[in-house]
Amino acid sequence: MVRHATRQKHFRGKLPRAERASGEGTKRECVLTNFGPQMTDQQWDTIVNLHGTVPFKLVREAAPYFRVKDGEPRNIVNISSTSGIHGNAGQLNYALAKAGVVGLSKTIAKEWGPAFGVRANTVAFGHIETRLTAKKEDGGFVMVEGQKVALGIPQKQGAATTGEKYVDIPLRRPGSATEAASAILAIASPLSSYISGQTISVTGGRNM
Repeated sequence: MVRHATRQKHFRGKLPRAERASGEGTKRECVLTNFGPQMTDQQWDTIVNLHGTVPFKLVREAAPYFRVKDGEPRNIVNISSTSGIHGNAGQLNYALAKAGVVGLSKTIAKEWGPAFGVRANTVAFGHIETRLTAKKEDGGFVMVEGQKVALGIPQKQGAATTGEKYVDIPLRRPGSATEAASAILAIASPLSSYISGQTISVTGGRNM
């Protein structure tokens, strides 16, 4: 049985026609779940397209240059998030897209590894200091289809981490952009030539 705190509808006894057609009986207890009732289709599509569809299209464009039998080492590094591994409240669309990126890398590793020797891995970041994790009150924004979209985390919401000095991160600090880039460089380098189909978490120890 699936349960979720957002909205639940219980049906006892006779089920809707689609359930009865299965021939598995007519008496069930069923919970229909409505995730993200405040999320619009546009909000859903924007994030899923950006974090899910775009990586696929980039890989598709690179395919003719990677699916080559010349013995040269080639590898793909996709970027995910711990939201895609563990989920994150309030980020249903983002979590789904980032989980899809993990599956994308594993599938490429299985499909392109045997025939072309291509490695494919994912780097999943935790809290990295960027404009997306800065204080929302700083006024950062991007323009999306002519609309201003604010960036950052409201200071009141961020107080849970800053006030306790990142108590959920064993290193007690967020990562820097340089540390994030270094992790990508490490997995892309020849030193990682036997690593493929893996998801490398760069989190300062969070979510162990």
